[in-house]
Amino acid sequence: MTSAALERDGHDVPRAPCAVSAAMRDVIAAADDVAATPTTVLLLGESGTGKEVLARYIHSKSPRSRGPWVAVNCAALPAELLESELFGHERGAFTGAAERRAGRIEQADGGTLVLDELSELPLPLQAKLLRVIQEREVDRVGGTRPIPVDVRIIATSNRDLEAMVQQKLFRADLFYRINVFPIQLPALRARPDDILPLAQRLLGEAAARMGRLVPELSSTAIDALRAHSFPGNVRELSNLLERALVRCRSGKIEVQELALTAPAHLRVVPTSASTTHLPTGLPLDLHELEHLAIQEALKRVNGNRTHAARLLGIGLRTLRNKLRLLRIADEGEPAISAERPIEPGESSRGASQFADFMSPAMARASHKENP
Repeated sequence: MTSAALERDGHDVPRAPCAVSAAMRDVIAAADDVAATPTTVLLLGESGTGKEVLARYIHSKSPRSRGPWVAVNCAALPAELLESELFGHERGAFTGAAERRAGRIEQADGGTLVLDELSELPLPLQAKLLRVIQEREVDRVGGTRPIPVDVRIIATSNRDLEAMVQQKLFRADLFYRINVFPIQLPALRARPDDILPLAQRLLGEAAARMGRLVPELSSTAIDALRAHSFPGNVRELSNLLERALVRCRSGKIEVQELALTAPAHLRVVPTSASTTHLPTGLPLDLHELEHLAIQEALKRVNGNRTHAARLLGIGLRTLRNKLRLLRIADEGEPAISAERPIEPGESSRGASQFADFMSPAMARASHKENP
């Protein structure tokens, strides 16, 4: 969760995360419902989906918005430091404790405490945190009396806490105390309608930080963004847009400036200047590769040409031309080609192999070679 993904207005107050898709609109509605209450919130989702952004939004909409906002990354510190960081310590509590120090829980008194990646909190500290939630008081390391605190807790996790409970890696009693109001954030690939508006917003923020004018995204860049799977979610999108902005020398970002990288299992790795390794059994005829790619794309999107074009990383008009040339029916089923008939079973077998290794960038390369 990066500050680059945080959406703010001119007064440094977080705005609602980008929510064009139905999935994200449901997330924002849930956040709006819980914001005005003191209820503990658990935000779940893959790394980079914007859990801290949503936590800030909830805080900004709550009665505690004028109180402190304190976030602790439970995965960033070793256990011996994390205890003091969370709960504070008294002078002389351990070697190096030269003075009394309030922990992050105390610092959040009257405001919101965000426990980022709570799943990484060691079991002994889970027990101490449970007491804080139950009793609303904190025990400093080396302290002799509890200190009352009034904090609203928002926890985040990119792991399945319920499964961790079953594996004895997370306390069941703490899980049930934290899991009061869970909100699941969808991965970016599951909310494709949000990609373009989110990209434009993030690009604007990056340009403002660099003191530059906001460039446009070319149509091919937009198609490439929509076709990308974004394993790193919003964080990945933010980073590649900033990288593209640095490289951009005009008022428009082109697809090559995005420098999108295919996942490792989809890459073709050269072994010399003139050779590459391809999966065995894959047809090497470009006409047939193109045929198989379009078949597979149409199959995956139930024949929707617009979605298939996005998946392939090409324009809709280009796809229509290819459909005519390759004689593929609207439903995504192959027609018999007069130029090169495919043997029974060859098409489905080749399409499966093709889908396992072919990236949109490679597909576009084949289009150039075989217009």
